[in-house]
Amino acid sequence: MDICIFFLLLLPSLFQALPYSLSATSDNHILEQGSSLSVEKQNDVLVSPNGVFSAGFSPVGDNAFCFSIRFMKSSVPTIVWMANRNQPVNGKASKLSLLRNGNLILLDAGRIPLWSTETTSPIFVYLQLHDSGNLVLHNIKNESLWESFDSPTDTLLPGQKITKDASLLSSKSQTNYSSGYYTLYFDNDNVIRLLFQGPDPEISSVYWPEPNVRPFEAGRTTYNNSKTAMFNSTGYFQSSDDLVFSASDCGMVLHRRLTVDPDGNLRFYSFDEKNMEWVVTWQAFPQPCRIHGICGPNSLCKYDHALGRRCSCLPGFKMKSNLDWSYGCEPVGFNYNSLVNNSQESGFVHLASTEFYGYDKDFIQNTTLQKCKEKCLSSQCKAIQFKYSADDGYYNCYTKPQLLNGHQPYFQGDIYVRMPKSVLSSIKKSMKELWLNCPQDSNALLLNRTYEKEGQNRLLKFVLWFAVSLGGVEFICISLVFCFLFWNSSEDLDKDTQEYMLAATTRFQKFSYDELKKATRGFHEEIGRGAGGIVYKGILPDDRVAAIKRLINDGHGGEAHEFHTEVSTIGRLNHMNLIEMWGYCAEGKHRILVYEYMENGSLASKLSNSNALDWEKRFGIALGTAKGLAYLHEECLEWVLHCDVKPQNILLDSNYRPKVADFGLSKLQDRGMPNNSSFSSIRGTRGYMAPEWVYNLPITSKVDVYSYGIVALEIVTGKKPAGSQFSESGMMTENHGRLVKWVKEKMIGADTSQTDWTEEVADSTMSGKFDKAKLEVLVKVALQCVEEDKEARPTMRQVVEMLQGYEEEKIFDTPKVPDASCESELPYFDNIGKFTDEENNSRTFLMGH
Repeated sequence: MDICIFFLLLLPSLFQALPYSLSATSDNHILEQGSSLSVEKQNDVLVSPNGVFSAGFSPVGDNAFCFSIRFMKSSVPTIVWMANRNQPVNGKASKLSLLRNGNLILLDAGRIPLWSTETTSPIFVYLQLHDSGNLVLHNIKNESLWESFDSPTDTLLPGQKITKDASLLSSKSQTNYSSGYYTLYFDNDNVIRLLFQGPDPEISSVYWPEPNVRPFEAGRTTYNNSKTAMFNSTGYFQSSDDLVFSASDCGMVLHRRLTVDPDGNLRFYSFDEKNMEWVVTWQAFPQPCRIHGICGPNSLCKYDHALGRRCSCLPGFKMKSNLDWSYGCEPVGFNYNSLVNNSQESGFVHLASTEFYGYDKDFIQNTTLQKCKEKCLSSQCKAIQFKYSADDGYYNCYTKPQLLNGHQPYFQGDIYVRMPKSVLSSIKKSMKELWLNCPQDSNALLLNRTYEKEGQNRLLKFVLWFAVSLGGVEFICISLVFCFLFWNSSEDLDKDTQEYMLAATTRFQKFSYDELKKATRGFHEEIGRGAGGIVYKGILPDDRVAAIKRLINDGHGGEAHEFHTEVSTIGRLNHMNLIEMWGYCAEGKHRILVYEYMENGSLASKLSNSNALDWEKRFGIALGTAKGLAYLHEECLEWVLHCDVKPQNILLDSNYRPKVADFGLSKLQDRGMPNNSSFSSIRGTRGYMAPEWVYNLPITSKVDVYSYGIVALEIVTGKKPAGSQFSESGMMTENHGRLVKWVKEKMIGADTSQTDWTEEVADSTMSGKFDKAKLEVLVKVALQCVEEDKEARPTMRQVVEMLQGYEEEKIFDTPKVPDASCESELPYFDNIGKFTDEENNSRTFLMGH
């Protein structure tokens, strides 16, 4: 009894030893021993002293709740930790209780234990939510018995560590907080990695750092005996494996979090106080489709700038689960097991610029596409990956028993998916219709929202319909009379009125020969010349400066109305990288076209002029030209082929923005020739012409792709392709290969001599001032464009996406060496590895196997 009295007398002084007095329970940041937080009481929460974080029950579904820690300053509270993410509790009688034995326990419906800290203490304990967002179970000696920081869910907060026992596991979706498929963890080699573990337990893969790159090549080290990683409030992250990165706003003390998101991307977030929202300030993957498992087996991931990441099934497949793309797609109408066991005849569906990463069964170097297909048909193979190796100078073949981690278009290789011949024809037909079906009328049809009422007066309805019909007939008769009178009197209209009506209907102005002769001062100032005609500078009556092209074969361009039809079709094309046509002349034997005038002339003139184009202008011209050609080929106008892509036909405006000229006119000039539905003669310019012209093969848009590739190489090197020969020093001689061969030799030679091939192929007039990584991307894309096999060439749309994809990758280029101020608060690591400029520049855009 005396001992009990002594303890009661001592108890007040013990309470004073607490960092926060238990009387502060009214402030809701401490839970006393023997107390509970109820799911039924909305105000039963713990709040950090600074008011930033709260801990309590959060609704996660219909009558489903999880005990969580939330960041309260955002417009919608952000959950940063959960106790029972996979087992929500009932909304009735559930509670979190701190028992008198020191155990913190979560009870479902007041009686079923779902989660606990499994702690015991012979002395007094209490639960406290700190300003850092850490929920800590203390004893009366201020010792920590359990902390939420030691068992994170999907989010890391400043000062919180990832260790060998603590990893981050994503949620399944933005609204489903249960455990997802992506984990940030320390592997057995002491390297921090991202792992995909899908719904199929047999499918898992590491996807960050790049699995085909050794740790030291990715800036990591395995020579350490610790597994610790964390970041501070200034936005500086470092790990014991030498991984270092920082937020784009590094140095500012802000609320931050690092989260493995449901899409498998690791992202740094900073809180914007003004807009009360989280902002991404760093991410591991600028290209989300590079994340494994994002769309599941037998499917493809594509990234659209407007719509974001999208998943789609391969041809001949359908989505397996309508609720979750992670389950991928399954075949429709055939069994893959019987197919790969050779019990069914099979063929291949070609998908360009497509990769299914990993799971390579056979690897065959320096082979042909036919041999690669034969290897697949003779083995348990679902597809082949066929890729050109620029380093080796030949094609490699990969056979694949599984189709996982599929993505487009940022890959310089093709996939050929094996299919039964019984379904192959229907698949190819559906693919053709998908790509070529362009509706003539783009106006949307409105739904009929008129509903008929019961008992409506039928006599009244009949009278109304009769009146409308009679009025319609009357209107048609009057219109016919008016048209007849107008037709007979049209010859009396003055010339200006006729020209106005023509311009209103065709968007062009029809010029007379005398007008254009006067505008050019008798075709006096020549500014360009080609096989199709001569271009003169002129000033139109409305003072616009124009480029006026007089077609050489006057009198052989077809009748005037045929010429007008063709020109008006081309004139309706509207793109910022296509030259704009203002009008034409079809008078007698004269066929003349009127274009906008380009201040900086042609690309050819600028390439021949030393120091006229810096690197940024060159890359912009290459990208803009690709966009213009892609528009011609794919914007519902597949028939528009240029057939003569060369620097002389790429014009530059005052801002050096490129505009493709002379597109589609090769057909116009030969309108009167027989068999005009196909090309009856070779078109183009020597040095830029695709092999199809020489070998009399079918002509497709790939001839323009080939020519573009040559132009891109000329933009980089400054050297002309036609008849140009190159020595090892890069000087022109008479006895060496052409431009493409010369560039490939420089690239292959660099591997053996350890030299920088970009320095050797770059135009010397740039004096070494160029982005090496960007130049490397452009050259590799160009070399793919000039493949002899047209099927191996990308489309112009794919070229645009590859070049633009590099630009987007630069936005979140990582890692970034932070300021010294960002490093100062993390003294617990030694020998922090940093990426040098050389290491950053060594990262390439193209993925390998």
